[in-house]
Parts: sequence; structure tokens; C-alpha cells
Amino acid sequence: MRNIFLFIRKFFNFFFFLVMQITALYMLFHYNEFHEAAFMGVANDITGKVSKRYNNIEYYFHLKKTNESLAQENERLRNMLKEDFEMADTSTVLRTDSIPYDTTGVRRKYLYREAKVVNRFLQFQNNYFTIHRGEKQGVRKDMGVISPDGVMGVVVNTGDNYAVVMSLLHRSSSISARMKKSGETGQVYWDGVSPNSIFIKNLPKSVPIAKGDSVVTSQYGTFFPQGILIGTVTEIVDDKSSNFYLLKLKPATSFSSVEHALVIENLQAEEQKKLEEAVKKTNE
Repeated sequence: MRNIFLFIRKFFNFFFFLVMQITALYMLFHYNEFHEAAFMGVANDITGKVSKRYNNIEYYFHLKKTNESLAQENERLRNMLKEDFEMADTSTVLRTDSIPYDTTGVRRKYLYREAKVVNRFLQFQNNYFTIHRGEKQGVRKDMGVISPDGVMGVVVNTGDNYAVVMSLLHRSSSISARMKKSGETGQVYWDGVSPNSIFIKNLPKSVPIAKGDSVVTSQYGTFFPQGILIGTVTEIVDDKSSNFYLLKLKPATSFSSVEHALVIENLQAEEQKKLEEAVKKTNE
């Protein structure tokens, strides 16, 4: 307590000046309309800037919650896409004003499940992701996985609550793809060199191709619905000894920063697989 009094005594003149200055400013701004208006304008401007910075900081700390909410919304909207429902061909023409939902899942072809990326391996020629979704959440091997931007890879191993995804940046990765403009199909693969480049092969030179063209998943694969973005053309390699182009692509997914994913279940894949295997056996 004694030290407090000594401190006040030492700086008494300064505190007295400060009190008088505040009193003088109060009287100036309170009893003079011009100065009061000027003071309020400056005060509002300062308050607005402080509030803006506070909101920016608050928004930054809420990004995680916002991203999770967007991922869940993306899952819900994906499960409402008309393209993910497929009806068998019949001789009867059916007309309907709404998407043919079926609670038994018979007519639905693709089902999406939101997942969070919890680990990644990107330093090798064979790269993987780990997602926090497993068999208890309905995830199994050979399910496609996409990011909010495009194709990520395919599930290759599962546990109760986790699954390992073979990345598109894997030497064994091969995805059926097509040019979005022309519809011509080919195979997308990675050469194991740069994580910023993937390739598509088996495209005839008769197909009109330009830099910036989009490459999407085709209708021939079972992992992904058709039309999911894989990448965009950055270079056209014209091999004079071949009748096919080799295209270099920039992947749609940023593999070094992806945090959220969607696991895609093809509900009709098993039926297709059994029929195709039966045909193969009869031809052996």
C-alpha cells in the first residue's frame, strides 16, 4: 500500500494533468456541436475498424466449424443428385415430375458419405490417405473417394473406424476418364514424378483437344459417377510414332491441403461385377 502512495505522489502532476486534459476534452466535445460531430465521426470510424478486425479474427477461428458444415452439406446435396439414381430400361415410358427416390435403395446407384482426412503420405511414388470412416460407417474396399474439387482415389483397406485410400498419385492408380467436351475416353495415371502432374493416354489424334480442357470420370468405371472432375489439360504430347495423344493434366484436387472428402458407394456395383465375372468364366 505504501508503494502505491509513493507511486501516486511521484507521478501526481502527470495524473493531475491527465484528469484535467480529459475534463477539458469532455467539455469541448460535449458543449460544442461542431467538435462533438467531428469526434463522433472519428470515434465511429475507429470503432468500425476495430469491429471489422475482430470479426475477421472471429471468422478465422470459426473456419474449422464452417468447413465441417460445408462438408456435411456437400454430402447431403450429392445424395440428392438426379444422376446418382439409375432405373432399369423397360419398354414402358415413364414420366415423373420428381427424382425417383426409393427408401430401399434399389433404384439409387450412388451414395455419398462425408469423411475427414486424418493423415496423408505424399513423399513417395505410392501415396495414400487415411480417412476417419470405416466399416462401421459403411465404408468398404473399392469405393471411390473425392474431394470438394475432384477425384482423390480409391479405398484399398478398411478398419472399424478408419480407411486407407490409394491416392490418384499412386503408380498403380488407373481411372477410366473422358474428355468433357468430346466424350472421348482414356485412362488416367500418374508417372510417379511430380505431384502437380498426372496423365491421360489412349486418346486418338482425331479428337480436338486444347489446353485448359477438362477431363472427368467416364461412364465405364464402377468407382465414380461419370462427370467428376479429374484435372485440366496443361500440355499436349504429340508422339509422332503413335496415333494417340498423351496429355499432361493438372489434378483438380490439391493433395497437400485436402481436409474433407466424400466416400462414394456404388450400390449396383456388386450386381454388375457378378454378371461380368460369370461371363468371363463361361469364356475361359
